[in-house]
Amino acid sequence: MDFGSRPELRFLEDLGLQATNQGCYGGGEWRAGGKSVSSLSPASNQPIATVIEGSLEDYERSLKACESARESWMLTPAPKRGEIVRQIGDAFRKNLENLGRLISLEMGKILVEGIGEVQEVIDMCDFAVGLSRQLSGLILPSERPNHMMMEVWNPLGIVGVITAFNFPCAVLGWNACIALVCGNCVVWKGAPTTPLVSIATTKIIAGVLERNGLPGAIFTCICGGAEIGEAIAKDSRIPLVSFTGSSKVGQIVQCHVNSRFGKCLLELSGNNAIVVMDDADLSLAVRSVLFAAVGTAGQRCTTCRRLFVHQAIYKDFIEKLVTAYGQLKVGDPLKHDSLVGPLHSSQSKQAFEQGLEAIASQGGKFLTGGVGTTTSPGENYVTPSIVEISHDADVVKEELFGPLLYVFQFKTLDEAIAMNNSVPQGLSSSIFTKSHETIFKWIGPTGSDCGIVNVNIPTNGAEIGGAFGGEKATGGGREAGSDSWKQYMHRATCTINYGKTLPLAQGINFN
Repeated sequence: MDFGSRPELRFLEDLGLQATNQGCYGGGEWRAGGKSVSSLSPASNQPIATVIEGSLEDYERSLKACESARESWMLTPAPKRGEIVRQIGDAFRKNLENLGRLISLEMGKILVEGIGEVQEVIDMCDFAVGLSRQLSGLILPSERPNHMMMEVWNPLGIVGVITAFNFPCAVLGWNACIALVCGNCVVWKGAPTTPLVSIATTKIIAGVLERNGLPGAIFTCICGGAEIGEAIAKDSRIPLVSFTGSSKVGQIVQCHVNSRFGKCLLELSGNNAIVVMDDADLSLAVRSVLFAAVGTAGQRCTTCRRLFVHQAIYKDFIEKLVTAYGQLKVGDPLKHDSLVGPLHSSQSKQAFEQGLEAIASQGGKFLTGGVGTTTSPGENYVTPSIVEISHDADVVKEELFGPLLYVFQFKTLDEAIAMNNSVPQGLSSSIFTKSHETIFKWIGPTGSDCGIVNVNIPTNGAEIGGAFGGEKATGGGREAGSDSWKQYMHRATCTINYGKTLPLAQGINFN
């Protein structure tokens, strides 16, 4: 396999990738003794390069090195840690387009989304740099004379990060940028099907550590399968595990981490809905639903999977939406005119097709796409589908990872809210309306039960400044902005007696 003879792959050399790559970076060196796997392009199912995965022995060696680097990084002043993260952001800026192209090549999302994912990491670095000078606790009044109370925030030590294929770079950035400025070493396992993105991302970060004379063990990357993820979940040396993936696997991870009294940050399944009221701006709503439903070929956790349209505008709105679907260009994600790329793997396509059959068997009526509309075998492209079905159907309660949109009618806002909240998941939701009364009910205590509650924007495309995450079967975790940093540190309530007597709280006299 020669990148030089394949012009479309030459950018991989600029990222430091080779035809065969070591898939474990631990203790500042690349060394892996696991099995060899091929990274496949979703657009063709053809191999891009080979990766030697890390073994459990590699994991143990890497964790020991990480432990040895932990204390020095914890004692590095937070603004100095922020300076390192600033340099990491600059390194990603230099590799913005090439890394974005690799994400499109290996994950399958269209090029603008691949580049946008790298930009998200850059934005997180900028956010974390500012945060490094604001990791502040409270000063609290004491009821005892000559006493002062304060909150002190200290690093956890090591943070484990397990990410999914659909955002093979950005979700690492959400966690690692914050974890690093908070004083933690990071141990990362990316998705087994996107190892090249994991390696390229790690090379960028490792280069910054090396140029600053810092231990490479501050950041560890191990490519591998479920056995590496299980090792991270069970490892008592890792106080916090951030896991992104399905609710089913998330429950297993949570059980392992909880059994050793660790902390878990879960970002799991979404079954997101958009509500379109009869006073909505229909043009804005159609464009938003289109992007929310088919962006990343429906493989975002924030993808819109359920659409509730007021009965007064239902027919007109659905006609406009079906027309918009007819204008979608499904094709090679690296071509600039493609709006929808392939599903990530042949297994993803098979699961999508089986899902369409289940929908048909439960009375679904396809308005676009449907069973038998996918492309030829050997490729992972599918036709974005719209289906009318009862909102009580079993398939509606589950997340089918692909460009599938269920559509329903409703009469009242209360009915729409009830349907929005009727599924096990609770990640993202959105409503389109011009009514202030409707808006404030939607975002209030009897409105949407999701962690992300939008108005007049899609369910996807979240900014990094706000905390990202959801409720119920979505796991309850929060990543990225706001005060999410507190999850990566532990709080110590400190009371200082600067007097010469020992008064006790609650007026207790122990003399």
